[in-house]
Amino acid sequence: MIVIPRAVLKTLADAAEAAYPEEACALLIGRLRGNGDVVVSRAELSANLAEGARGRRFEIDPALRIRIMKGLRGGEERIVGHFHSHPDHPAQPSAEDLARAFEPDLVWVIAAVEGGQAIHTTAHVVDEAARQFREIPLRTADWGPYPAQPGLFEDQI
Repeated sequence: MIVIPRAVLKTLADAAEAAYPEEACALLIGRLRGNGDVVVSRAELSANLAEGARGRRFEIDPALRIRIMKGLRGGEERIVGHFHSHPDHPAQPSAEDLARAFEPDLVWVIAAVEGGQAIHTTAHVVDEAARQFREIPLRTADWGPYPAQPGLFEDQI
């Protein structure tokens, strides 16, 4: 399971909507629990540096990743995954995603954006051989009242 604070999930949804019709992307920072759950504490948004069709692919800024990795050295947190959006496509990994999945220890969080509105998000892990994705449960970290926009990830709380 991956646990993401509602505020972080909202930040990701806002980024996905702002990037539409291109894919948004970010690195997810957090910790691994002893039971294997991934707990996200924050997201670091990245410019999508993919060349060409940014509506079908993403590339996180490598300088951002290096800067974050250096900043996390010696601490308990690490990069636990990445986020990207799928403009006008389901929140399911694409063939392009599978072709680029080379770190089996990272979680892939994907938001579907239809007509500029983030409507659904899912989380996935890739198998060790990078042959297929498996969906994992996504939960929010704060279960209390939330002034959610109608339809904003309501199916996941």
